[in-house]
Amino acid sequence: MNKPKLWTKDFISVSLSNFFLFLTFYILLVTLPTYALDELHSSASVAGLMTTVFLLSAIISRPLAGQWLERASNKKVLLSALIIFSAASLLYFIPKTVGGFLVIRLLHGVGFGMATTAVGTIVANIIPASRRGEGMGYFVMSTNMAMVLGPFVGLMAIQQWGPNTLFILSVIVAFGSLITGLIVKLNHSEQLDQPKAASAFSFKNLFETSAIPISIVGSFLAIVYSALLSFVSIYANEIHLASVSSLFFVVYAMVLLLSRPFTGKWLDLYGPNVISYPSILLFSIGMFVLSQSSGAVTFLISAGMIGLGWGTLFPTFQTIAIQDAEPRKRGLATATFLSIYDTGIALGSFVVGLLAAKIDYSSLYFMCSFYILIGAVLYYFLHTKKQASVPKLKKQEN
Repeated sequence: MNKPKLWTKDFISVSLSNFFLFLTFYILLVTLPTYALDELHSSASVAGLMTTVFLLSAIISRPLAGQWLERASNKKVLLSALIIFSAASLLYFIPKTVGGFLVIRLLHGVGFGMATTAVGTIVANIIPASRRGEGMGYFVMSTNMAMVLGPFVGLMAIQQWGPNTLFILSVIVAFGSLITGLIVKLNHSEQLDQPKAASAFSFKNLFETSAIPISIVGSFLAIVYSALLSFVSIYANEIHLASVSSLFFVVYAMVLLLSRPFTGKWLDLYGPNVISYPSILLFSIGMFVLSQSSGAVTFLISAGMIGLGWGTLFPTFQTIAIQDAEPRKRGLATATFLSIYDTGIALGSFVVGLLAAKIDYSSLYFMCSFYILIGAVLYYFLHTKKQASVPKLKKQEN
């Protein structure tokens, strides 16, 4: 029996567009606060707004984009979002004050929020239903690769060649996302998602209710992930492992890459519970090992375990959010999942920052390892128990 084809031109194109989109995001994420401190002489709290404003505008724009996806073709929403995103990247050369940069970050975040919603919806329609777990896993790898490369490329650009080179690089990468987005044809998904009359605009219609439970679980665990993104390099310095800190997310991504052919297929064959519970446990153990690390070996082993754990959970949860929604609501489901997930990241950065000021990072990560296990309980009540009481009426087909 032949499997439906996964690696189509559209799938590759939309994955590349997503890669360039997130590469731009990560290039600027790690460099703009430094730029604000060194070049614009702002305070640390104001420099932090470079990220906060961007994420808030992305979170707010996603539900609006999700509702627009119900009314318009996916390609139209994607290209509109990528044009906004690319145009905003051209504006970083202009302002000379923090206020001017924050306005651009606001606009850039709108484009980012819309574009990530659109690409997530498009890829869900392109992937054959029988291979959705596998396909979403590979698609999310494009985000993981950007997460590894972006900080490295961004820091090298601003340290070696200065801010103008940094902004030129971000423009090139952003337009790479637009160009690869233009290549997407969407023959199949366009037939499935023709523009249609949608319900009247309301706050209620900005969210897909079926996606909310699993999104809450994702957001709950994303708080721990934000602690990694924000502080793992500082923790490495604290335990005298600065020389290997840059390898943490490299190992994280390598383990993901090696495991992806198996975990995605298992999700399609056996369902999300077989994947989710072991992944939550691995995530927890990885954080515990990280909290006890005193050498490079245990530090990098923890990176691999966290990569296999959390790196598998994220695409699994996103797949659940999409599968639980009606086909025409996939855009709204994607928007709902990513908005609630990013709220967890934003909240986590703030809350974990407060905790880090009062306790050492080893204790912080030790506490996180037990916090993650509460996520397993939350997953049981918000997904496993709920799904067991709802019979499968039909399989959604592409």
